[in-house]
Amino acid sequence: MALIVTWLLTPLVRRIAIARGAVDDPKRDDRRIHKAPLPRWGGFALYGGLLVACLTVLPLEFPGTPFPVYLVGLLVVAAALVIGGAWDDLLQFSAKIQIVLLLGAGALVQLFADGGTRVQLPLVPILAIPATMITIFILTKTMDTIDGVDGLASGLATISAVTLMFLGLRLGWPTFPVIAAAIAGVSMGFLQHNYNPAKITLGTGGAYILGFMLSCLCIMSVRAGYWATPFFLFFVPLVDAAQVMIQRYRAGVPLSQADKRHVHHLLLKRGLNQRQTVFVLWSVSAFVCVLYSFVVVKP
Repeated sequence: MALIVTWLLTPLVRRIAIARGAVDDPKRDDRRIHKAPLPRWGGFALYGGLLVACLTVLPLEFPGTPFPVYLVGLLVVAAALVIGGAWDDLLQFSAKIQIVLLLGAGALVQLFADGGTRVQLPLVPILAIPATMITIFILTKTMDTIDGVDGLASGLATISAVTLMFLGLRLGWPTFPVIAAAIAGVSMGFLQHNYNPAKITLGTGGAYILGFMLSCLCIMSVRAGYWATPFFLFFVPLVDAAQVMIQRYRAGVPLSQADKRHVHHLLLKRGLNQRQTVFVLWSVSAFVCVLYSFVVVKP
């Protein structure tokens, strides 16, 4: 359901983005690798697919309590991030505004709790709240910064979401694997339009919604004792972000300055094309996630 709805919605979103001027112009700076302007706002199609899938499938599977409180929080905050990301695509927010937006999302989602079920790291309260905010910020932002090659971020999100789905199934969790399946579905549905040569990009809102939803599910798995989940499932974006920060620090440039130091830029410089670059990074992510599923996770 998530895949089909997102796949059908994306062309409509693409036309609206072009009409509204939400277009990524490659002439803006030299770090962009596409040659022609591409519409953004992919987050609206992703959110539409996610929402329809949850509203349609969960009441059939769990007629008594189809929408746990934490899921309501995820959908509410994700909607805010999609809208905020859409504005960023038009206005190009500063790094400070983006930090406030993502930290605010990390704080707001923690308010949606049903007993012991909530998106929050299992620490003492005085540490749990800021630690959860920072974790969501880091993971969500890395999904945004890795989105530099056609299909890369949406493919990585698919791999991570499928891994979380199997984790939830093996552990016998109820709604968790269904939500993960929906994230995988919207990522695959969007990928049909985002794979090279892309017809539309995720935009800030699209990268935010994928990073946010996956980071929240990772945090919930941490609550079950699987502390390594965020590192394994966000392995490629985290390693990329770390090496970029180190290079910028050594070069004496601002850490928030956009440039061509990302791992996909390095692979392209070595002669790989976009599809080859994506395949290499997808393969690394898939290997790490399979390793996590069979070595770290114990049913």
